[in-house]
Amino acid sequence: MRRLLLLLAILLVGGIAAWLRFGLPPRVAIALATQGMALEAVYATGTVEPEQWARIGPAIRGRLTEVLVEEGQRVTEGQPLARLDDRQARSAATEAEARARFATEDLARTRTLVARDISARATLERAERDAQAARAFADAANQRLDDYVVRAPTSGLVLRRDAEVGEVVDTPAALFWVGEPRPLRITAEVDEEDIARIAPGQRALLRADAFPGRAMTAEVAQITPKGDTVRKAYRVRLALPDDTPLRIGMTVEANIVLRETPDAVLVPPAAVVLPPAPRDASPTAPPAAPPGSTRRATIWVVEKEVAEQREVEIGVQAPRSIEIRRGLAAGEAVVLSPPEGLNDGAPVRLEARPTP
Repeated sequence: MRRLLLLLAILLVGGIAAWLRFGLPPRVAIALATQGMALEAVYATGTVEPEQWARIGPAIRGRLTEVLVEEGQRVTEGQPLARLDDRQARSAATEAEARARFATEDLARTRTLVARDISARATLERAERDAQAARAFADAANQRLDDYVVRAPTSGLVLRRDAEVGEVVDTPAALFWVGEPRPLRITAEVDEEDIARIAPGQRALLRADAFPGRAMTAEVAQITPKGDTVRKAYRVRLALPDDTPLRIGMTVEANIVLRETPDAVLVPPAAVVLPPAPRDASPTAPPAAPPGSTRRATIWVVEKEVAEQREVEIGVQAPRSIEIRRGLAAGEAVVLSPPEGLNDGAPVRLEARPTP
């Protein structure tokens, strides 16, 4: 009798445990769908520069003997900015000029002799050719002297000077930056996958390390027709307002706004179940949907402690929220991290969590 009672007790406890484990509805965490701003944008990085500027370097290799301007000084087109050591070139030009004068004097003597029938006509022709060649050589030597002078190709302000007397500089070097400090622009690079979505007039939100937390904007002004085949990117010019605090040479991050929805329906990322990637997808395969397009996903909605599976269209995916473009209304309760085996129409027990 005792054994029978013990066996019944064990069966009763086991039944209760099984009922507690398998008979109760699953416990799920929920959060309410909210309304907020959904911002779809294309990310780019760029550098602040003047709209009108020129980088100026030497025409030949040489040692700097004079630097004639300072940073912040206004210069005019053609004004000398620096001089290179031209002693050898000047000696060569002086010698060439002397040869040209000698050839000219020799031509004059030859003409006199030919006029008196003392020299042949062929001698005059040779003297004329020699005089022309000597003059051309002297003119070229004098012209080369100007290569030893670094001149401003345009009028403007000396924005930067990287030239010191005594330095040996070569043609790739940039000794001066000359331009106008206003207006400014940002030259940014946009990935070739996103460039088709960029158009002039779009607003760009800017962030710079020099001004943390400060909201700054720009506007797409120009897109270069040809992209960089190595970087696989296109150059985009962003026009800055005149009152921008940004300075020339600063690096900025830009988000070019494609779409703004101030009253979008937003849910936590844990509420969205994305479809699995194709099995044959490789790391280099293109995405299933182009960037910025709507994608289908699954969410679980709870109403009166009953779970309902829905197919929705999602838009912007941010780290803390995902936009639901169709299939859900603000204020509805969604399941966070839906448990495996959850069935459509099944009862659930609720566990509320604060929406991030």
